[in-house]
Amino acid sequence: MWGDIAIAFLLAFITAFVLTPHTMRLAKKVGAIDIPNDRRVNKKPMPRLGGIAVICGFLVSTVYLLIVMSLENSIDLFTEDQYGLKMIGFFIGIIILGITCFIDDSRGIPSWVKLIMQIIAASIVVACGIRIENVNLPFVDNKIWFNDWFSYILTIGWIVGITNAINLIDGLDGLSSGISLISCISLLIIFTLNKSPLIAVLLITALGGAITGFLPFNFSPAKTFIGDVGSNFLGFSLAIISILRSSKNIYNGGINCTNYCTSLSNL
Repeated sequence: MWGDIAIAFLLAFITAFVLTPHTMRLAKKVGAIDIPNDRRVNKKPMPRLGGIAVICGFLVSTVYLLIVMSLENSIDLFTEDQYGLKMIGFFIGIIILGITCFIDDSRGIPSWVKLIMQIIAASIVVACGIRIENVNLPFVDNKIWFNDWFSYILTIGWIVGITNAINLIDGLDGLSSGISLISCISLLIIFTLNKSPLIAVLLITALGGAITGFLPFNFSPAKTFIGDVGSNFLGFSLAIISILRSSKNIYNGGINCTNYCTSLSNL
């Protein structure tokens, strides 16, 4: 398992680090430039499409690992949990948000249009099976289960809410990306301790690797901004991966990440 985690991090890191300078040149070509004013902290025009590099790093790492692990029979994407369908919904949502926010960064669109597209992306994710079905009560073993309609509404609200929460804090050098990286590290620790599905561990590791590859260009004084395309992606991904964390185990009939690691050590 740890080898897969290392690969997930390194692939995402290298891809994001290599592509970020190219996104800076792309931003200048398409006019995605943050112009200084009284409400901005930057003192000079700043490209703001760094999020494209983060998205590419995450997708390259995730898709590569899903293909390789499927060929090695380490993962079955088409068990009763249907993680293959869930990943397709997740990727479609990323594409929808990415295109919308790219237009917003380069040309500008009304906020209500962006909100509608966020709801559409979240709805596709929910339709593909990613949703909050229950909550655990503290200090007791009981769970509160939701009916389907409430589950759909709650999940869409959660995804849209976290997406906008990360977007709204994107105001200083390295702020949204730094907080998201801290969230990734925290979730990785929680996932490992709670014996979460390995796919959730890999996804959060890939996301953390992509952010780490971008941060050298975003620390103060920043050379580029992550932009709406990046901040929306970070919130969207954190919201969805946190839901996947609580899903059923999918490896070889239900082997969680801890048991998977133990089984490998016994080979």
